[in-house]
Amino acid sequence: MNDESVLIQTPDFAAPESFTDAATAVDRLEKLYFDATAFLSQHFSAAVTGAKPATRLRAFYPEIRLTVSSHIKTDSRLAFGHVASPGTYATSVTRPDLFRNYLIQQISLLMQNHSVSVQIGYSDTPIPVHFAVAGNPMVSVPQEGVLEFSLRDVFDVPDLATTNDDIVNGTRTHNADGSQPLAPFTAQRVDYSLARLSHYTATDATHFQNHVLFTNYQFYVDEFEAYARTTLADEDSGYTSFVATGNQEITTPDGVIMPSTKTPQMPTYHLKRADGNGITLVNIGVGPSNAKTATDHIAVLRPHAWLMVGHCAGLRNSQSLGDFCLAHAYLREDHVLDDDLPVWVPIPALAEIQIALQEAVAEVTQLEGYELKRIMRTGTVATIDNRNWELRDKSGPVQRLSQSRAIALDMESATIAANGFRFRVPYGTLLCVSDKPLHGELKLPGMASEFYKTQVSRHLQIGIRAMERLRDMPIERIHSRKLRSFEETAFL
Repeated sequence: MNDESVLIQTPDFAAPESFTDAATAVDRLEKLYFDATAFLSQHFSAAVTGAKPATRLRAFYPEIRLTVSSHIKTDSRLAFGHVASPGTYATSVTRPDLFRNYLIQQISLLMQNHSVSVQIGYSDTPIPVHFAVAGNPMVSVPQEGVLEFSLRDVFDVPDLATTNDDIVNGTRTHNADGSQPLAPFTAQRVDYSLARLSHYTATDATHFQNHVLFTNYQFYVDEFEAYARTTLADEDSGYTSFVATGNQEITTPDGVIMPSTKTPQMPTYHLKRADGNGITLVNIGVGPSNAKTATDHIAVLRPHAWLMVGHCAGLRNSQSLGDFCLAHAYLREDHVLDDDLPVWVPIPALAEIQIALQEAVAEVTQLEGYELKRIMRTGTVATIDNRNWELRDKSGPVQRLSQSRAIALDMESATIAANGFRFRVPYGTLLCVSDKPLHGELKLPGMASEFYKTQVSRHLQIGIRAMERLRDMPIERIHSRKLRSFEETAFL
């Protein structure tokens, strides 16, 4: 109970504790989070089956807090795991069970780099009851209108006024209590995205892997499942299971996956490894809005890399259907991120990603040198929000495309890259030419059928091999300083 115990009922008070061992600190986070959500779940279940509670019911997210008092310089080769200056830093935490390995890693680096302990206690941010009971099979959530009282009169509900991207956008440098942000996302922002991920992808966040492929066609999904089944037949592959929509999981190549009765907006599939370094494939469909939505929410899982492997319009007469386009720059006419990341912000190509993709193309196609250049072109990829851009007057988008030296155009790649830059998630793009509208080769029924048969499998294999190459790199090489601003959160 707190000072307002007559009006507000809370779990028993737990004083903050100091820890010098990261794993033990995360154990404490898990205990505090479990106690808080169990309290809310218990009272929620009682409220929906009985009378309206006589008091308001509230529990708080746990938090990590530390104070650094020295200006001593840390190992600057690492892009994360240290703070820029003395001060107190804090972040609220949700689902410490899901983020356990990540939290241990980040806390360990802080302890090592600054020789400090961390304090684990409750924050002053209430847990919305929606997030506390989400996914709890023991809690029955009633339909809208069944309750005789409003939930917000008794429990805390999601507060969109404080659920935002101010930290990653660089517009929030201090928390309300004067401390500085320790992590790029608050607990409520993470919970919001975890709920959205489940809704949009029809798979639980626990299945997502550290390497994410985005595509815009169902053909890639079919090939991904076929590939997954071959790897599950190979005991040395390192992959342990395959998860399809509806959280259907198979561990053998002949495992049965039932067709989905209701296709989610962004069907998602996971080829899992025990260490989480497998591959997730998301079919985001067509359009920058979907691309932004998917990456907005997957970003809270802190993946090691995401790549776009989809189809595009080839803009050069020298290109052929099936050629590859490796983006080394982006022309952003998608507009969905203009308020968060102004178009004057450059989106650089990341050397580690570019090399991995180029080497993967060479490996899968068995081509090199001039022969490789014949089927793969490197250049600017344009992303536009008008699917029928080719119908516009040529003095409009076509002229801009020519001035930008663009080689390909789609509706997702620049959005995914820009959000990767914004969220500090390494990104890249390898597209496959499926039509050439400027040269009379439109995407018409039957025209590209042979292309789909021969190229989709090879394109997906390239994306997978690139991810496997990135997986073998040290984490500090992938998460480089190129994606970090002047003053960054210590957590990756």
